[in-house]
Amino acid sequence: MEASNVPALRQQGAVSAAKSHGPAGGEYLTFRLGSEEYGIDILKVQEIRSYEQPTRIANAPDFIKGVVNLRGVIVPIVDLRLKLGCPSAEYNSFTVVIVLNVKNRVVGAVVDSVSDVLELNRDVIRPAPELNAASVDTSFITGIGAVGERMLILMDIEGLMSSADMGLMDAAIAA
Repeated sequence: MEASNVPALRQQGAVSAAKSHGPAGGEYLTFRLGSEEYGIDILKVQEIRSYEQPTRIANAPDFIKGVVNLRGVIVPIVDLRLKLGCPSAEYNSFTVVIVLNVKNRVVGAVVDSVSDVLELNRDVIRPAPELNAASVDTSFITGIGAVGERMLILMDIEGLMSSADMGLMDAAIAA
């Protein structure tokens, strides 16, 4: 899928926005990781690209697949499936990279597939669950969007990508 498709996806979201009259929650790009569906703020998305094998960086964590050259910009590629603990990460024709602009830094996020853009009103967004398990990190979940039968896990992609364990934003500050 190419970057030119993002405006078309936004237009699809505009149709659902025109039908709703509640307070605006925002537009979310929806994507799949395994059997789960996630949503991120569309304003963080720069473009959507088909997956291409990145150049591996020595000693990088498994979830950092490497870097690609995107029109002269070296972009780190993070596999969200591995970062978020999905049981498997298979690369196929549906695998895409969502190119994000996070804190003035360009970062790519590998996902299984991109679905659409949805306008979610505040009345369909529920608070993120509070889990007491120490092994479950829900700090990057901003809420759960309930759209018909669909349950979207809404993510703070900027918070996730700039977290200390990613090591991506420290490099940008040091440069």
